Amino acid sequence: MAPEQQAQLNDYLAVERTSLAWIRTGLALMGFGFVVARFGLFLQQIEIVQQRISPTVSSGLSLWFGTVLIGVGVLINGYSAWHHASLIRCLRRGDTQRVHPWIQTTIVGVLLVIVGAAMAVYLVSIRH
Repeated sequence: MAPEQQAQLNDYLAVERTSLAWIRTGLALMGFGFVVARFGLFLQQIEIVQQRISPTVSSGLSLWFGTVLIGVGVLINGYSAWHHASLIRCLRRGDTQRVHPWIQTTIVGVLLVIVGAAMAVYLVSIRH
């Protein structure tokens, strides 16, 4: 699109769909983070029932992994809101040169690979 050309309705709707997809991703990560954070408590309860031992205070690393996932979800939602507003401003000016959607996707992908790998190592290490 040339700089003097006006953005069309389809452009705005595409930006809206992308923004909503990122918000869904952030919400899903926050929900999954909550489940992971509570997974340590679940494992603790199973151990108590099976071995009839007194409960320990620690819920393992699942609390930290869950908190990281919740934090990543919050960051994704904040960044997607900022990016959406930025893209709308660019479309109103007719400028499409500043659009870099691959950066957000790459950062989220790398963070999820790191957290997922750490969770896998943790789950293997807690096996008795």
